[in-house]
This record gives sequence, structure tokens and C-alpha cells, in this order.
Amino acid sequence: MYEKVLNNPDNYDFKIQQIGEPTHPNPSSLEVFVADDERIAFSSQIKNLKNQFQNYDEVPSFEKAGARQTIFHDPAKTKAALITCGGLCPGLNNVIKGLVNILEKNYGVKDILGIRYGYKGLTKQSAEEPLRLNSSIVDQIHKQGGTILGSSRGNQDPQLMVDELQRRGINLLFCIGGDGTLKGAEAIAIEANNRNAKISVVGVPKTIDNDLGFVEKTFGFETSVQIAAEIISSAHNEAEGAENGIGIVKLMGRDSGFIAATASLANSVVDFCLIPELPFQIDGPNGLCMAIEDRLKLQKHAVVVVAEGAGQELFNAQEKRIDQSGNILKDDVGELLKINLTEYFKKRDIAISIKYLDPSYHIRSVTANASDAVFCHLLAEFAVHAAMAGKTNLAIGYWNNFFTHVPIALATEERRMVSLEGALWRGVISATQQEKREHQ
Repeated sequence: MYEKVLNNPDNYDFKIQQIGEPTHPNPSSLEVFVADDERIAFSSQIKNLKNQFQNYDEVPSFEKAGARQTIFHDPAKTKAALITCGGLCPGLNNVIKGLVNILEKNYGVKDILGIRYGYKGLTKQSAEEPLRLNSSIVDQIHKQGGTILGSSRGNQDPQLMVDELQRRGINLLFCIGGDGTLKGAEAIAIEANNRNAKISVVGVPKTIDNDLGFVEKTFGFETSVQIAAEIISSAHNEAEGAENGIGIVKLMGRDSGFIAATASLANSVVDFCLIPELPFQIDGPNGLCMAIEDRLKLQKHAVVVVAEGAGQELFNAQEKRIDQSGNILKDDVGELLKINLTEYFKKRDIAISIKYLDPSYHIRSVTANASDAVFCHLLAEFAVHAAMAGKTNLAIGYWNNFFTHVPIALATEERRMVSLEGALWRGVISATQQEKREHQ
């Protein structure tokens, strides 16, 4: 993705949609205001910037997030709604709390609804009435995992959802979720625009895998890596405590291996890290089984960390199952490794002790750590600023250490992947000392 933008910047539209002219003064006296023409360059490298200035009409850049001096929505007449969709992720309640507090305390918005159970709550399919939210209600929710609003998967009719938004008089909608959620937000924004309905739709990106395009960091990722690293340590202790002990830890990462790679690098006890970006073999001279046997001869134990989407090419071709969001359900690569390793060493009459850990549901439901909690609040703050300014069909991004406005179409265009030539993966190879032949 990075190289594609650098080579063809004119093919990418970074413009942010505005639903109307801002005419109301920002009621907050504490803000440092940002102008719409303040931009964050896509590439921070001088050589890339020189090339873009010389050869292209515009340097690819993001609109800088932040409070605007004049806003579109009148706080006294504004009604906001919050929604959480998809799988759980550390920090959901932190974002909800941040949105409510900024709306209420900075802008004076008093009418705030929490939509129950995702997009379903915006249709007639749901009998659940929204929660009325204020700063008192959300005061302590950051101390618990999950989301007080509930969540769900599955697509809903944008026409029905805009019908419901208009029926309730909602003119700000904050959608907290991942790729599917943001696509749903885009559909709502487009439908609202077609009706000339003045509804600002702003996404707060949530993907525990940290794999959204044009967004360098998403909330919950750091917490997930921290917990994953602790679990890896436990797996190592188990493996080290037994002769020929093998620990297998399966971590989240459907299509991108950021959690597995980062947690492995954070924990120098990992011997093999397997990610979706790099196919591997189980059997044969270049296979994982033989590599683990060599590692056991050397140190009497081994730890394998595998992302859930790794090794899917090893399963028998069959009709793929999909979840309600349209995502292909991954086959259990951790169980496959356990079965194959057990059979391999049994054939060689080598006694092993193998433990398989799948902590995914534990990790995604914990409370956010301090770093993620701060990040969640800032995301919420910038989301409110964007919505009150009358911007729509955007997600709050993070790029080159700045918060940005990212058109949803860009954020969902292409999944971010671990670069096999980048510093992260090179660090993993260095830390694990896994040989290239093990992944060929």
C-alpha cells in the first residue's frame, strides 16, 4: 500500500466531505484550533517528498484532526448517537466515555444516545431501546472490559438505519468498529447525503489486529500485545518445565500478523512465529516439525506463536464458512500444528509434552491498559471535533504521530500487512533465530 501511494498519489483521494458551511463559534475556550488547510504528509521521508513535489499536482496528505474555530452543528440543537459493532476489543468503553464527556463538557451537547447491539439497534429488528448517556452514567465504565452498549455483527439496510436516525432527530453518529463497521458507516453517510440529511457520520477505528489501511495505530492493540506477551511467558514456563516441552500459542490475526509478531518480539522466549503474510510447511526437510526437532535437541523445549490466519493453505480445500459480517472463518491452525507435531514425534519414538493455548477471547475482553486508555480518549476527542465541525464519512486516523481525518473509503480500501522486509519482521527473525527454510 505504501509504495502504491508513493508511485501513484493522484489515484488516492484524501479529501474530507463537509455537509455544510460552519457558522457557529466553537463554545470551548480551551481548544487550540486547527484550520482545514493544515495537512499531515503521507510520507515523512525527504526523498519521497521531493519526488512528489516535482512530479505530481499534490503531495498526498491527510487533513489534520482537531477542533475547528467555527462549527456546523448548533450544540443546543444537536442530538448524538454512539454505536459499537463487531468483536470485542480493549478500550471500547474508554471510547464511549470519552465521546460522552467531550460532547457534554466541551460542547454542551446534552442529548446523547447509546445504540444497543450494533447496527441492528438502528433497525426494526431490535426491540432494545437506546441508552440515554451522560457523564455520570459513563464515569466508571472504563474499569470494565467489553462494551456497555453491546455489539453485533452483520450488515443492515442503510436506508432503514437513516430512517431511524431521522426519526429520532440524530445529527451526529459515532461508529466504533473495524473494517465492516466502517463500511457500514460509509453506507449510512452516503444514504444521508443522498437525502440531504445533515448527519455527520464519524468512525472510530477499532481493530485489535491493527490492520486498517492508512491508519498506523488502532486502540486495543497495545493492550492485546501486553496480555499476549504474558501468556507467551506462561507457555514458555510450561514448555521449559518438561523434557521436550512444546508450547503453542494461537493469537488473533485473521489476515495480518501484527499481534503475533509484536508479542513475539516483546518476548524473547519465542522460537517460531508464524503469520498469515508468510506461508510455511509442516512436513519435509524445510518444515516446521523438523525445525522444532532441531530446536528440542538444542534446548529441550520450544515455543511456537501462530496467528489465527496463518497456514490456511495447509487445510483441505472445501467450501469456506463466513461469519455474519462476511469474513471468512479461519480453520484452527493451532490444533493442526498440535496434531501434526504429536504424530511426527510419535513416529520417531520421541516423547514430548505439548500444550496448546488459545487465549483470544480472554485477550479481547480485558480492560485497556494505560497507554490504550489515553489513546482512546484522544480518538474520542478528535472524533467529536470532526463531527461538530460538520465533517462526515471519515474515520479518525493516526499517522506520523498526528491524529488525522481519513476518508472511510481509504481506510477500508486495503488491509495493512506485516512487511516481510520491514523492521518488525526482521526483528522477529533476529529474536527467534528461526531460519528462512522453516517458512519456504
